[in-house]
Amino acid sequence: MHLIDWLIVVIPVFIILCVAVYSRRYVRGVADYLAAGRVAGRYVISVGDMTSSLSVITLVALVEMKYQVGYALTFWEYFLIPVGIIMGLSGYCIYRFRETKALSIGQFLEMRYSRSFRVVAASIRTMAEMLTNAIGPAVAANFFIYFLDVPHTLSVFGLTLPTFTVVVGGFLCMAIVVMWPGGRISLLITDSFQGIISYPIFVIIGCYVLISFSWSGEIAPVMLDRVEGESFLNPFDVSKLRDFNIFALCVLVMSRILNRASWIGNDTSSCGRNPHEQKMAGILGAWREGFSTLMCLLIAITIITVMSHQNHADKAYEIRQQLSAKVASEVVTDQETLAKVKENIAALPITKHVIGEDPPLSREVNIDTPFKEAAQTALGTDGSGNLIFQKFRTLYNQMMMPVALRNMLPVGVAGLFCLLMVMLMLSTDDSRIFNASSTIIQDIVQPFLKEPLSPERHLLMLRCGSVAVAIFFFFCSFFMVQLDFINMFITIMTGVWLGGAGPVMVFGLYSRFGTTFGAYCALFFGSGISLLSIFVQRNWAETIYPWLSHVGWAEPLGVFLETVSRPFNPYIVWKMDAVKFPINSYECYFIAMCSGIIAYILGSFITYKKPYDLDRLLHRGAYSIDDEKHIGTKWTRKNFLSKLVGINPDYTRGDKFIAWSVFGYAIVYKMGFCFLFVLIWNFISPWPEHWWGHYFFYTTIVITAILAVISTFWFLIGGVIDIRRLFRDLNNRESDPLDNGRVEGDVSLADKATFEAIKRKKKEQGEVE
Repeated sequence: MHLIDWLIVVIPVFIILCVAVYSRRYVRGVADYLAAGRVAGRYVISVGDMTSSLSVITLVALVEMKYQVGYALTFWEYFLIPVGIIMGLSGYCIYRFRETKALSIGQFLEMRYSRSFRVVAASIRTMAEMLTNAIGPAVAANFFIYFLDVPHTLSVFGLTLPTFTVVVGGFLCMAIVVMWPGGRISLLITDSFQGIISYPIFVIIGCYVLISFSWSGEIAPVMLDRVEGESFLNPFDVSKLRDFNIFALCVLVMSRILNRASWIGNDTSSCGRNPHEQKMAGILGAWREGFSTLMCLLIAITIITVMSHQNHADKAYEIRQQLSAKVASEVVTDQETLAKVKENIAALPITKHVIGEDPPLSREVNIDTPFKEAAQTALGTDGSGNLIFQKFRTLYNQMMMPVALRNMLPVGVAGLFCLLMVMLMLSTDDSRIFNASSTIIQDIVQPFLKEPLSPERHLLMLRCGSVAVAIFFFFCSFFMVQLDFINMFITIMTGVWLGGAGPVMVFGLYSRFGTTFGAYCALFFGSGISLLSIFVQRNWAETIYPWLSHVGWAEPLGVFLETVSRPFNPYIVWKMDAVKFPINSYECYFIAMCSGIIAYILGSFITYKKPYDLDRLLHRGAYSIDDEKHIGTKWTRKNFLSKLVGINPDYTRGDKFIAWSVFGYAIVYKMGFCFLFVLIWNFISPWPEHWWGHYFFYTTIVITAILAVISTFWFLIGGVIDIRRLFRDLNNRESDPLDNGRVEGDVSLADKATFEAIKRKKKEQGEVE
């Protein structure tokens, strides 16, 4: 990169680190460190959540996925919009969890189920979370190594070190610098600052893409040049797409609903100054989510266009040569085999695929196919060769984006993009390290302590826990072997927790029926199926398939799998493969979630004795706290629509405007016009292929871009105001030493003292129940 690019990167990152150190002065208690004193406003939470959720690995995974399936599934993804908006407007799970005043998910689990279940569930969640997130620093490090074209080894003081080690270690040290001083306060402030910077960068990169490439002349023709059943634009011609298809989308919808509360507790879900503010942050989060992903989509279609259109054939060939050589150097350790791989790839000619003259591209036969086949020919097709080829293919798919952008972006834009990636990497790594360490200290270590810790020792333990998790991430990033698409890997790894967590959390917040035994059953079956799936996937190419083939079971098992999946073809196709396990991660995840729900219901039914006291858990009725009373209204014909949108007496006029705006955009425009209207039209009279190019350009790009520019100024102003108020409220806040996450008698220590005070007051007034 140019010197200008490096200045663009270094100066804002230095400011972010300084702000993180400054935030230490506002930490006076455990609740400050874990939940920002519960005084955060909606814009701080919303803007901060955007940067902590949109990470380097998220962008790499999205581009990797879109390169396989294109734009067509975006039409069916409109299913997700109303789901997210309705959950945000209603405060589904988030509002109730904030009412519990739990500092962690484990504290909630102990209050709702038992202390032993708190420890077991927190252990499973933390291990699944840490193992999944451990690839985050690894993917980010590889991204920067490939984007900056850094060699795989560096010489430091005469020692030869892997570049990967240096980069991962440097990133994790930066993450510790951010979180150590102020915990959640540091994360909220720095993430908000990064979010405010990110919005203008989104707009600049989006404008660069739209100016540099012709939608009608290059992008749309490339998207339409696909074989039947694998269209990148026509959503009614996607029946042959595998892995990322309509079934995977249905699984994602189910997971969004069922696992809405499964990751909350050690994130910003406890930071709102009250349940209503937390709910409004969720609504704003649902609004801004579409704009952050717009830039990701534009980058994805840019990569597809450059790598496939004949106008960029020379540039694409150069990118593929650089990418293949660098990937081979990383995954192939035998020098003779490495030389053979590079020789095979270097001998490949430039492919100038002419749209309309050459056969359409497909997932199996495309311009990348010769490069992958050349590598596999040199590696061989035995168990060891298949394993190395899996690594080569995985890294080839993932690192195409940084290598392509390195060869495309001009001075200035390259610096802005690199800055964006550094900020996304930093905000994601520090948040995930902090979340995991907080769970370990609060929900695994603290329940075993007989006496509560002093605030000072408690804070020190939380900080040291973050360092321990960072060290775990550092070493784990070297041993985690990811052999599938990133989204597939994340799906199955998080399924170890999410396979059974959904019913535990949803029924725990909304049902008086669920029991501790039912919760254990959900985790046993849901998590157990996911663990088994991980074991089989990881050892399939190297061990399991060769063994099945050796004993003669591969063919009959393949026939069985094809027979079982045939009724669900073409969306579920289980076909025997020597390289990859036939049942993909989404399908394993779906089986795990269904098993978890059934197990929870049956287990609770067997052991159910009396209804659980939800009012005490949610601080309602006799347990209501004066400053956070629950205001309820009855459903009537006049307020039916308002109640449906989630409006209640807590809403101000501005809140109502935001709620109705979000509802109108998501339900009326996106769901009603862009989806249902177009769906009905195509059922009656199917559109010509080229119409879909115009449809996506105007609905997804133009309209979203206009709203993104407006939202940039909106969230900028709101974020600045909320940050100033956050500093003021933190400075004026009185810390409660009992508010540290400990539970006694199924209630927190802080609530126990409050409830006893309420009882004493009622006794004095002669109102003892």
